[in-house]
Amino acid sequence: HSPWALPPDCSPQAQHLREVVVLAPELLRGSRVFQLIKSLRILDKGVEEVDEGVLQFQQLEELVLSANHISRVTSAHLPRTLKVLELCYNAVGDLQDLCAQPPPQLQHLGLGYNRLCGPSQEKHLTVDFWPNLVSLDLSFNSLTDLLGLVSQLSTLQSLRILVLQGNPLALIPTYRGFLVDSLPKLSILDDIYIWPEERQQFHGLARQPELIRSEARVVVSIGEMKGLPNPEAFQQLEAGSEGPVITYSYCVTYQF
Repeated sequence: HSPWALPPDCSPQAQHLREVVVLAPELLRGSRVFQLIKSLRILDKGVEEVDEGVLQFQQLEELVLSANHISRVTSAHLPRTLKVLELCYNAVGDLQDLCAQPPPQLQHLGLGYNRLCGPSQEKHLTVDFWPNLVSLDLSFNSLTDLLGLVSQLSTLQSLRILVLQGNPLALIPTYRGFLVDSLPKLSILDDIYIWPEERQQFHGLARQPELIRSEARVVVSIGEMKGLPNPEAFQQLEAGSEGPVITYSYCVTYQF
């Protein structure tokens, strides 16, 4: 029952707030508590909108709203102090509102597993909107224009970490090599470190956009199928037999 007691998985921020409660409780009166919080995580809580209430957190640096139902984010509702904005596993399909007045100091933008489609959204991924962006996660969306996306991302001079896996454009045969050569300041692509040897291997590929094809081949191998009759279990009909012939048809559907 000690006032210092905290659960085992308590964050450092919660520890700090508990110390403030004990040592200087007057700081938590009224709206002062909002000024002490620098990280806010609301995961899988059915959030549908980011409203102006978030602006009360005047010192907020990290906002994580993953696994909710957010389809649009208004930048006017985001604190200007934000450095990390994580919106993975939502329903964001348009970046226009987010880029109206984005937080100028943002270093990480997480938009993986959303509904972004190119090329209309790629124009929002430039240095004009994100001058200090270091890390960008666009994985598992519906981006298809590799050339257009690279032309925009190349303006992000501080970008070091990029995740694009899960998009249709990642199926292009020259995808990784073209990105490595086109973004020389990039350090990590799709969670894989870019070594100098790899950069040398793909040197000059950025000057050959004609090698990028607008189609890709996907090979799918079926290792095992359950619940189907084994053809070997049926005995061969004797020559001239008038026994019934049974035909089985199957339909396999792939979702990409």
